[in-house]
Amino acid sequence: MTPTTRILFVDDEPAYCRIFNKRIGANQRFQVETVLSGSEALERLLCFQADIVITDLSMPLMDGIELVTEIKERYPQVFILILTSDDSTAQVVKAMKAGAYDYLLKPFDFEMVERSIETILSHRAAVQAGQCPDCLSGKQYCFENLIGQDRKMFEIYEMISQVAQTSATVLITGESGTGKELIASAIHAKSGRKDKPFIQINCAALTEGLISSELFGHEKGAFTGAVSRKKGLFEQASGGTLFLDEIGDISPTTQVSLLRILELGTFQRVGGSETIKADVRLICATNRDLAAAAREKQFREDLYYRLNVVSLHAPPLRDRKSDIPLLAQHFLERYSSVNHKQINGFTREALNLLCSYDWPGNCRELANIIEHAVIFSRSSVLDKDNLPVQIRPAEGHTASLTLNLTSSTLAEAEEALIKKVLEETNWNLKKAAETLDIARGTLYGKMEKYQLIKPT
Repeated sequence: MTPTTRILFVDDEPAYCRIFNKRIGANQRFQVETVLSGSEALERLLCFQADIVITDLSMPLMDGIELVTEIKERYPQVFILILTSDDSTAQVVKAMKAGAYDYLLKPFDFEMVERSIETILSHRAAVQAGQCPDCLSGKQYCFENLIGQDRKMFEIYEMISQVAQTSATVLITGESGTGKELIASAIHAKSGRKDKPFIQINCAALTEGLISSELFGHEKGAFTGAVSRKKGLFEQASGGTLFLDEIGDISPTTQVSLLRILELGTFQRVGGSETIKADVRLICATNRDLAAAAREKQFREDLYYRLNVVSLHAPPLRDRKSDIPLLAQHFLERYSSVNHKQINGFTREALNLLCSYDWPGNCRELANIIEHAVIFSRSSVLDKDNLPVQIRPAEGHTASLTLNLTSSTLAEAEEALIKKVLEETNWNLKKAAETLDIARGTLYGKMEKYQLIKPT
């Protein structure tokens, strides 16, 4: 029997909740619960382990963006769809950056709702099909050696599954530290060549004189120091996959030799005359704009088109921030084990700092920072003080709050304090919660209790 998918629907209009429950809840594959506010949603999630949350974007007190942010911090594995009456609004963009998987227009078409749910389920199935022993056990966001639940990553997973079954040359683009080598490894692992060698080389690390010998091998006496015949990487990877990282840095001479292999499928060792057939799947990666380099005659245009049969782009971490909690936890588990420490998670303040930083060094920078924090931590959780100064904002002066209270009860004093902080933070609920040193969910509940609503 197909496992039940648990869906939590959030909308401040009871009519929408009734209609959604009647239509989607009628499908026996789905278990649906509905709530009327963001704070109710967070409370319900404590006992209802939703797979998918569908929430309205415009709601009083806690809007959809704040709810998305809160859910992704607490339950990073949950998929979130947002409902909006205007798909051109900047709020939709903010919600997507906060971690929403997709959006739907109101009044919504139930066929579109069902298609969006099915897309999410197919993505989850793709990840489960790509799981391997090295992945985090039981986690639905691990595909081979890649980790991520963002929609951009699911697109990568699907492309990997499709291209792996072919012999096409693949060009992986993306900034340094985005995991291009992991994508290449995943393609190999899902291919028919998986039992053959996977060999990788960083082209930028080799001189022009050395790279030809490394790639194609050489004959004895081909140059000073060549005391014996050496097989190159194209021979060593025979039947398997050869991954050339930083392909944009190879010399014009090497470009010509590589073009010959791609066109003829053969090569010769340096200093040799024997023609050798290359039975290798070639995957290349670069952080350069090779199309622009080809236009500017800095890279052979014919080679560029030969390499760019299938193109995959590794998104920078700043464009998939909803994956930061997943990656941070993964690196925390890895480096805690390596350093023989028992560190179980992050404080809210530390996780907020990790999610708000732009990560110019991408996943590699995140891994290094988590490793640094683990090494110097003396606690069972990582706090903001364990993080390096470059991702912590400068400590500013915190103004004291002066209240002239004439309240006769504690509740009245609490209401006055919360209202004062909200006004001083211009109703920025995140800052207000930090100033009051309470969780955002607690703040939302207090605002509902005292009926504190931002002036329009």
